[in-house]
Amino acid sequence: MKGLGETFGSGAMTNDFKSIKEADVLFVIGSNTTETHPVIGSWIKECKAKGAKLIVCDPRKIELSRYADVHIRHNSGSDVALVNGIMHVILRDGLQDQAFIDERVENFEALRKVVMEYTPEKTSEITGVPAELIEEAARTYAAGPNSAIFYTMGITQHQSGTDNVRSLANLSLLCGMMGRPGTGVNPLRGQNNVQGACDMGALPNVFTGYQKVDSKDVRARMSDLWACGDLPASPGMTLVKMMEAAGKGDLKSLFIMGENPMVTDPDTNHVRHALENLDFLVVQDIFLTETAQMADVVLPAACWAEKEGTYTNTTRTVLRVRKAVEAPGEARADWEILNDLARSFGAAWDFRSASDVFDAIAACTPSYGGLSHRRLDEGPLAWPCPTADHPGTPNLHVGKFARPNGKATFAPREWQKPHEWPDEQFPFLATTGRILYHYHSGSMSRRSAPGEFVRELFIEINPADAQALHVDEGMMLRVTSRRGTVSGKAKITDRVPPKMIFLPFHFAEAGANLLTAAVVDPDSETPAYKISAVKVEKA
Repeated sequence: MKGLGETFGSGAMTNDFKSIKEADVLFVIGSNTTETHPVIGSWIKECKAKGAKLIVCDPRKIELSRYADVHIRHNSGSDVALVNGIMHVILRDGLQDQAFIDERVENFEALRKVVMEYTPEKTSEITGVPAELIEEAARTYAAGPNSAIFYTMGITQHQSGTDNVRSLANLSLLCGMMGRPGTGVNPLRGQNNVQGACDMGALPNVFTGYQKVDSKDVRARMSDLWACGDLPASPGMTLVKMMEAAGKGDLKSLFIMGENPMVTDPDTNHVRHALENLDFLVVQDIFLTETAQMADVVLPAACWAEKEGTYTNTTRTVLRVRKAVEAPGEARADWEILNDLARSFGAAWDFRSASDVFDAIAACTPSYGGLSHRRLDEGPLAWPCPTADHPGTPNLHVGKFARPNGKATFAPREWQKPHEWPDEQFPFLATTGRILYHYHSGSMSRRSAPGEFVRELFIEINPADAQALHVDEGMMLRVTSRRGTVSGKAKITDRVPPKMIFLPFHFAEAGANLLTAAVVDPDSETPAYKISAVKVEKA
């Protein structure tokens, strides 16, 4: 979110779902879309079938590769160099939208200075991509006339993740692919309400609606609305920093809602030590997850079908959720649990319904100001929707950007080497991700019928590497990094290039995140899950 926020003034997906089907060129990078976002993946394939061009960039041979007009398998961690190389060709050949740049974007000469160093030949050396493919991708994207970029965690989960996002924003601005249907930069969120959680201030440096905590005026306004006295001016901690503090004994207690860090966070051994080192741990969840099993108190929560409320999807669209069944046992809606906890601490909270909670959100969140349950009952709306008569905003940055002067800015970046790389001791590169049949930590999907299709950890390995290790399909492999060891069954496939393996992270009993490092992007503090140097052996 920081990369887009810096360049455009807003860190959210720029366009709506309808816009996907209006693109002439779809540029998919770092996103295994058909497995992790299968509905959007099907729309991309539908768009391709109707004549759109498709560019796919990923170190793995994902399903969308089969449909690509331009298929690029670049070295993991070389995204900034690849995008800089594409922009080099666009500038060299005069394919940029200079009128758009002159009118709506700042810092052009700084961008030119950086990217003109990334010739196709230099970019090829860094990325492993033939120079002619870099040139073809540049010409295809620039030709449009409407080109849209899509990315997910294959871009953000690197130490250079924010730089990766800045580079994609630079590319869209360079060709004027903003502010109209079929264009934009579209981060596909990793879970169904990630966008909504961020909108609600579930980030350490903002209140709701991305209002900065270090703004004196914002703090004064929120203090008045919440009747809570002075609010802290400094940001809080991300989860990675919380685990670090807990491990040192500097953080004494944690309240974890709907999250399972014992499976999903990097360096699982470090996470276990941090949680065990706490004086008090509370977990609020719908199942007794691996994290909940370590808690001093577990608060049983209702699932999405057992409560009223809203979700905000990846396109900033707010949708109503209506209760379909009663919650089992003592499970309650999250807002009810939090309301009672706050009252026990002495807060004068008196919410009687999810609608009351949403009205309070709208009152303190300018981008949600025109929304209410009553209005959403008539249909979903995309923020910003500041007033009750506003129609919502499917496509952002039409006419002007959300920065103070209304212009976007280029944010040029140099490529940096990844935080670690294969060497003699750890000669393979391991990357983690999701698969179609499971969702995140598996706490739901492993309890459902589709989860039966894949019951245990598998490890994708290239046929050449399997032959060198004398490994057959289904044999057990042992993978070791500087953090830990995990074992799983070999899946021999050319989906991964030589000297790379892929592990899904859904299986707590063989957790792929035992291998990953608690190394983060310094700008966003997103963990670098996608690159771990490992050795691979027959188990």
